Amino acid sequence: MPESTPDAANYDPVVLGHRLRHNRHITGLTLAELGNRIGRPASYLSQVENGHVEPKLGVLARLAVALGCTTADLLDPTPPTRRTALEIDFERLQAGAWRTALDLPVIRAGARLDDDALEVLVGLYSALPGLAVTKTGLANLQAEDRARSANLALRTEMRSRDNYFAGIEEVAAEGLTCVGYTGEGPPSEKNLTDLAAHYGFTVERVKGMPMTARSVTDTQQRVIYIPQRDDLTVRAARSVILQTLGHFVLEHAETTDFEGYLRQRIESNYFAAAVLVPEKAALGFLKSAKVDHDLSIEDLKERYYVSYEMAAHRFTNLATAKLGIPVHFLRTDPEGTITKAYENDGIEFPCDPDGALEGARLGRRWGARQAWGGSEILHYQFTITEAGEFWCVSYIENATERTPYAVTLGCRSEDAKWFRGGETLRRVSTRKDDDRIDPDILQRWGGVAWPSAAERSFVLAALPPASKEFTPFPGIDLLDVYRFLDRQAGFD
Repeated sequence: MPESTPDAANYDPVVLGHRLRHNRHITGLTLAELGNRIGRPASYLSQVENGHVEPKLGVLARLAVALGCTTADLLDPTPPTRRTALEIDFERLQAGAWRTALDLPVIRAGARLDDDALEVLVGLYSALPGLAVTKTGLANLQAEDRARSANLALRTEMRSRDNYFAGIEEVAAEGLTCVGYTGEGPPSEKNLTDLAAHYGFTVERVKGMPMTARSVTDTQQRVIYIPQRDDLTVRAARSVILQTLGHFVLEHAETTDFEGYLRQRIESNYFAAAVLVPEKAALGFLKSAKVDHDLSIEDLKERYYVSYEMAAHRFTNLATAKLGIPVHFLRTDPEGTITKAYENDGIEFPCDPDGALEGARLGRRWGARQAWGGSEILHYQFTITEAGEFWCVSYIENATERTPYAVTLGCRSEDAKWFRGGETLRRVSTRKDDDRIDPDILQRWGGVAWPSAAERSFVLAALPPASKEFTPFPGIDLLDVYRFLDRQAGFD
């Protein structure tokens, strides 16, 4: 416990201790010698120098006289040297939660630790996020980093193979042949039931499914349980059954590795799409449409009775490998936040410094965001970006539900000729700084505008990430509001 705190000065006892040691070394005194001069034991002075004891003003005055300096010199809040400043910072940083969370030993900043090494350690500790971290929280952060790294690695692999998995295509085709699929139109309900039976499974619709599970499989009885028809539409059920079946057909094993989990999910989803939109039949249809310059995701969706998202994603599987068209795919929420993405056509999506796309937000001029303001079912657009010019078509999936999202399929502008809508005259230019607020407009309207958020059918959809300027009104695009006020005030 402190002996007493001088009421004439507000100082840092740790810095005081370092200044005392610094001045003692300058005078060449040992702790014992200095203690003899002021009538205090060396052990007491050691406690003072380590910041564990705060001396009374009288003791402080005697120390100053003995060391040939002033009391003000000892109470100066500035560390006496750069090395001292590093030692103080290092001690305080090690006392934080990160060292404990990481199970790191305490390192003493003694003479054996040179200045460069100490500088590096302080820099590393200082770079850690200023979070109240726990072991659980740290584990979550590490898991998130692994997930992002795994996602990036898989996306890179998918780009390198043009999102085409020949082995899965063969497995899906063999299964369909075994159950008598003729190759015309979408596989029938009987085809899918027979396919499950071919692999030794039955499917049962039941009540009371776990809220967090799309399906549950009893691997001993070989039963795939899915929600009853009131809770899962026929079209959705077809996907769920096949995605579940895909894990067993592709011989997936249980995994605790996140990259393994992601890979299995990608492969099982691919299997489902390859069954629902069979390669051979779909290619005949798509090649004919390409000849007519009339490729359409909407037609693929209707022909094979799948969602627009699955049709668009399935198109990416075949577009480059079989049709010679590099493409990009996006799934975004109403505010332009990316939840799924793929590209091999050179388009540059916004991303974080590590290259992760999920959670990044598209600029307001991208087709995936422009589609929400239009009245057309399909929004066609050419977009001039810093990476070149691209064409895209966007469709709002589940538009009447609480959580709608936009699905976008696009390509380089020179390949737009193969698509329905490729002749659109809608052409916009977007830049990375489009959504930055002009300081002048912020000065005019910051703190003046008070917008009331519009009611939406998708109230529970994720609100847009807010910058420091945007925090007062979650869910409001203040840049649009400020520009509106500028127009009303005649600044445009």
